Amino acid sequence: MSAPSLSTRQLTAFVTLAQERSFTRAAAACHLSQPAFSALIRSLEDSLQARLFDRDTRSVQLTAEGRLFEPSARQLLGDFAAAVGDLHDHVQRRKGRVHVAALPSLAAGWLPAIFREFRATWPGIELGLSDILSDGCIDLVRSGKADFALASAGTGVAGLSTELLCADRFWLVCRADHPLATAKQPSLKALARYPLIHLSRNSSVRQALDAALHPIQAHSVLEVDQLATVMGMVEAGLGISIIPALTLFHFERDTLVRRPLAAPGLTRRIYVVRRSDSSLSVAAQTLHDLIVQRMTAARLQPAAARSLA
Repeated sequence: MSAPSLSTRQLTAFVTLAQERSFTRAAAACHLSQPAFSALIRSLEDSLQARLFDRDTRSVQLTAEGRLFEPSARQLLGDFAAAVGDLHDHVQRRKGRVHVAALPSLAAGWLPAIFREFRATWPGIELGLSDILSDGCIDLVRSGKADFALASAGTGVAGLSTELLCADRFWLVCRADHPLATAKQPSLKALARYPLIHLSRNSSVRQALDAALHPIQAHSVLEVDQLATVMGMVEAGLGISIIPALTLFHFERDTLVRRPLAAPGLTRRIYVVRRSDSSLSVAAQTLHDLIVQRMTAARLQPAAARSLA
């Protein structure tokens, strides 16, 4: 036998009548006429196939079955109210959780201000961040562990949708006493004759650079994993490096010079990557929209754009 289908109106009417012990008072408390309220109680008893109240002209009392059902009815109404309240809190962004996967350069240089703004507006929403390379970002999104990612990969991947966030231009970084320090916009060919500090081959920076340099033979002297290491090696005079604008904050030293390259085609595209088969939660969509808005504003306002570099 299948369980009866009960409504919250029926349960509310039952609990109210059990408390008031009067059809007149219970109907008024439920904002119903007495005939409509009586019909609601009858429909509940019919659904349960049990008499819940003994009533006469002077009193209304719970039957044995009614006393048995009352705690469960109150629990069901309480659980329903809690579920609706919890959902409402999520929709109103009073609570929730968002997990973002992002390239380390974005996670360290640009996202902190966005996260601070988000937390100030919606302090009840918990933020999670995985600062890893693009392939790891994509894996987290595909597995559902991250709501969305800021990565340089993901286009053409089954089950994922991508939205272009920005195109990141590349810059030269070198010591202030290096021969290239006085060049306003050095070319890739001019850079090729000098020792080059590379990031590892699995980084999006290196992949974009290798594609742009081909067939030029670069004079590579070191290959490292961290931008902080690149900075230290360049500052020590072991070589120069070519890095995207969004990573330039690592190289803000008086001993170093930063120059835009005369290579318009050398860009690293950054995408917002998400699963195409599911929508974002309200909290995740809010953070997504804030990120897109702030990046768009930075691209349109020269002063803000310079602050990214």
